[in-house]
Amino acid sequence: MTAPEATGGVAEERAVGERRLHPVTPLRRAWAPIAVIVGWAVHDPDQAQRQLARLTTTTLLLGLAVIVPAAALYGFLTWWFTHFSVTDTELRIRTGLLFRRTAHIRLERFQAIDVTQPLLARIAGVAKLRLDVVGAEKKDELAFLGEREARALRAELLARAAGFAPETAHQVGEAPARELLRVPPRVLALSLVLTGATWGSLIAALVVPPVLWLATHSLWTVIATAAPLLGTAGASSVGRFVAEYDWTVGESPDGLRIDRGLLDRSHETVPPGRVQTVRIVQPLLWRRRGWVRVELDVAGSSNSVLVPVAPREVAEAVIGRVLPGVAVPIAPREVAEVANGPVLPVVVPGLSSFARPPARGARWCVPVWWRGYGVAVTGAVFAARRGLLRRQVALVPHAKVQSVRVTQGPWERVWGLADVHVDTGADKTVTARLRGAGEAEELLRGQAERSRTGRRGAVRDRWMVGG
Repeated sequence: MTAPEATGGVAEERAVGERRLHPVTPLRRAWAPIAVIVGWAVHDPDQAQRQLARLTTTTLLLGLAVIVPAAALYGFLTWWFTHFSVTDTELRIRTGLLFRRTAHIRLERFQAIDVTQPLLARIAGVAKLRLDVVGAEKKDELAFLGEREARALRAELLARAAGFAPETAHQVGEAPARELLRVPPRVLALSLVLTGATWGSLIAALVVPPVLWLATHSLWTVIATAAPLLGTAGASSVGRFVAEYDWTVGESPDGLRIDRGLLDRSHETVPPGRVQTVRIVQPLLWRRRGWVRVELDVAGSSNSVLVPVAPREVAEAVIGRVLPGVAVPIAPREVAEVANGPVLPVVVPGLSSFARPPARGARWCVPVWWRGYGVAVTGAVFAARRGLLRRQVALVPHAKVQSVRVTQGPWERVWGLADVHVDTGADKTVTARLRGAGEAEELLRGQAERSRTGRRGAVRDRWMVGG
């Protein structure tokens, strides 16, 4: 590299304006060497106990005198050699103490930019910026930044991605949000109590260990079995309550914002235009109260829950914000049958109803449970229903359908039935089961055409900032 080139490179770096993370970050990084030692001790506890037994008090003190400063130095150096900067087109993150790594993330590739605050980070007044990027399996992150700095940087990145000039992007600020939904803690707790998975995990954790004790009289066997069962029960009840506490959904120009968490607070955004599938889930014990849960499939993102629990009408109003112009099909109805199969679901611009599979064949393929299946097609979505006890409705916008397939097993072929599979951009599949063979072919051809026209008229995926 020539001298003028080198000078130009320095000038460019200065123009970019590299920044460091918050000074509290070294405390987080300093735990890495200690975590290695702890991990070794947990992996081989017998060997670790023997090694500790051989050490004298003086040796232990000398070891701590070396390890603690070394860990502190490691934390400081990793913080010192970590920089980030924002250019007109990308976010650059430069890290590495021995092996250098520079990530160039183009602004238009962002799927979501979320602000999270673990408990200790909330106490320290810092936050973590999680960057969800198209095509990246692992999220990049900036941890930690000051809480205000994290929110300001998020707003700046979204502003630049939306096309604001660099000199004005930092002045745009975070777009205001209008609250759409807030889940009361009492409702969340009651919904978890009424969830079958919670009861199943608790019953298994209470019943299986005593039975094993009576059968084996081995304490280690009981502990090895009870610990995972108790962990599962805790994750399905207490863990979900802690994670979904104070769940708030707000609407802003950059998408739907989700704030949640009792100990660790999370500030997430559902990216506009990237929702591939919306699922409405209703467990059996929620029906009397009219509650539902809304889940999402977002391309390249880990966002999976939109509403943990809410009345159906409220949940459908929120769905209307994610999928504008979409109305959820009404409850299934029996359809009239003709000589060559059931009447096809009618495609209408607004509301439609689910059509059940043809009874004479479906009851032999899937006894009793066939009544839980259904399909509906509106002008905006392909909808499939499944489940009698735990009902689930999946909505796929026509523009998000990547491919359509029809499959037919040997037993289904005997009864003239087939399954219609709709694949989305989130590597998920929505299936309309037990349709008449002729109906399945019609759905295949019709959905292929609706997907093409839907993509042509779809709104471009782009972040928006402002009022």
